[in-house]
Amino acid sequence: MIFSIFILNTFLLALSLINFLTIRKPEAAQEIEDRLVVLLPMRNESANAARVITELAHQEHLSQFTVLLIDDNSEDDTLAIAQSLQSERVKVIQAPAPAAGWIGKVNALQAGLDSDFAKDADFIISVDADVSFDSNSIARAVATIKRHNLDFLSPYPRQIARTWSERLIQPLLQWSWMSTLILRGAEKFPMKSTVVCNGQFLLMRAEALSSIGGFKVVATHVLDDIELGRAFVGGGFKGAVIDGSSIATTRMYSSLSELRAGYGKSLNRAFGSLLGSIVAAIFMVATGLIPFFYSLDGDLLAIGALFAIIATRVISAISSASRIRDSFLHPASVLLFIYLLYFSWGNRGKTQWKGRTV
Repeated sequence: MIFSIFILNTFLLALSLINFLTIRKPEAAQEIEDRLVVLLPMRNESANAARVITELAHQEHLSQFTVLLIDDNSEDDTLAIAQSLQSERVKVIQAPAPAAGWIGKVNALQAGLDSDFAKDADFIISVDADVSFDSNSIARAVATIKRHNLDFLSPYPRQIARTWSERLIQPLLQWSWMSTLILRGAEKFPMKSTVVCNGQFLLMRAEALSSIGGFKVVATHVLDDIELGRAFVGGGFKGAVIDGSSIATTRMYSSLSELRAGYGKSLNRAFGSLLGSIVAAIFMVATGLIPFFYSLDGDLLAIGALFAIIATRVISAISSASRIRDSFLHPASVLLFIYLLYFSWGNRGKTQWKGRTV
């Protein structure tokens, strides 16, 4: 068994190295004349609203650019803050209450897409309010999607993690695809099973988005970004994930309770089914925990397997500009991941997120 795990972890290490050397980076900023519309859905985001609106409103190298803030029935001061910051570039609308079964964020995105502000756009860009942007983030991302003739592009933001729970879990997001896919292969030969798509910062050609039916195709999906990427691929379109750590950052959660609620609403859906979740759990235990426990007895193959899996984390950390030292806590990360997966399945349909049951 240990020999098989050693081979598997060595293979994962090889994939990580290939992706580290070949992952696309954002192109240099250039003047963008295409019509761009940023859709920014916000619900109870008073802590982030002023910052993210200001960052987006001051994007450079864009001649036709609209930031459309869609208030998703906020219960705090989000709407008032947004309205106070309206300008030639910044517009505000309110989304209707989501229809039965619709996810609130998706409903807000569709409301923005249906609005007059999004008509005749060349590119639609969806972003989350907890993402921070450099002044040329949008221009560099658009230059990249055009340079490589893609239909959708996911610049993966740098994930900020400060508390121990964040530091154990958040690095697994990028590591999961850095160590299991050949990114350039997934880009050239797209399949639904290899889609990586992050709604925190997502560029789409408006024509392609319209062709697949807009955001309506993911109306009931909690993991709307992944399912949207799969809809693009199913429609014959191509996309890619790139290293966006130099142009965008985000801190998704600030405590264990927030992290548990966030993953509680979505992790049970991440692997397609209960069987898929069990397979994912077995994979994590086999590659991360078993080598750790066997290495305590001095098993050289187990030590080699543990070194290999930690090396994949180190490579991912270097690529994403996150803490390298957290990579050595991978066995603890696996334990917390298993707990969150169990919690998500045990609380499906009951988890509260931004005042709604998901």
